[in-house]
Amino acid sequence: MYECMRSETVGVGRTGLRRVARHDDEYPAQLREVPEAPEFLYVRGTLAREDALAVAVVGSRLATEYGVGVAEDLGAALAARGITVVSGLARGIDSAAHRGALRAGGRTIAVLGSGADVIYPPENRRLAAQIEGSGAVVSQFAPGTPPLAHHFPLRNRVIAGLALGVVVVEAAERSGALITARLAAEFGREVMAVPGRVTSAASRGAHALIRDGAALVESGEDIIAELPARWRECVRTVARRDGDPARRRDARAHGPDAEGRGEDDNEEVVLNVVGDEPVTIDDVIEKSGLASGRAAAVLSALELEGRVRQIEGKRFVQVARSGSAMGEQS
Repeated sequence: MYECMRSETVGVGRTGLRRVARHDDEYPAQLREVPEAPEFLYVRGTLAREDALAVAVVGSRLATEYGVGVAEDLGAALAARGITVVSGLARGIDSAAHRGALRAGGRTIAVLGSGADVIYPPENRRLAAQIEGSGAVVSQFAPGTPPLAHHFPLRNRVIAGLALGVVVVEAAERSGALITARLAAEFGREVMAVPGRVTSAASRGAHALIRDGAALVESGEDIIAELPARWRECVRTVARRDGDPARRRDARAHGPDAEGRGEDDNEEVVLNVVGDEPVTIDDVIEKSGLASGRAAAVLSALELEGRVRQIEGKRFVQVARSGSAMGEQS
């Protein structure tokens, strides 16, 4: 029976590009179990025994702001619970999932459709270097191999094989992320999908998965609930980021702020202004009635709580929360 392991890295000190054979201890146990697993992996960074507790988060390269925000938040939520986040380093959803895991100080593995020394897309070289320092960049293709189209379905097979389950955040009807989900099902792994807007072409593939029986997930907790019981026991517990009720009650006991509202009330006012469509701080000031300094402070607090995120052009969008809270290559 699997025993939960923490920080037991195999091959410590061997962080350069190297070849790992299927019979080596360093070869990931989950991947070794799948049919036709690669005989060799080329690895930059470190692989750990705790990477057996892994979930893949994948989706479209042409992601919406909604999808990018959800993928980054899911990556952070999983990594904070000690779950390794696996993805493909592609533009869009994949990159966001890796960034979220790194933001939470967790482990993440990037699987390439090129040699491990050929970073694609090239603008992700810095991200790949960060992943190498907090996990691994891996490939079944020899160093120097270019990112050819027929490599990506094989790459997706490795992603599915490394993970206990695959979460599709956004995917068009013919997305490569759907290949990863199909392979996960074939390997007996969990298949999950995040719902999107019914009018969005970017979510049609995810909605099709849900119709076909994939688990609908909206948060890290939803994903953890889908994992087999013996793996759920290995998930790290963390305090809620929005604080405990006692702290909020204590804050309220100190009375309203200078503008006559409690801090929670100000947050709700701002959240009524900041929705799925990007808005500027001037929009928030005008529609909320808050002074500029107060509006900026509330936006900063909401960003720290993960309820609002700032995007290009100093605009803000609300982050989707659960409960209370390839044709295309993915």
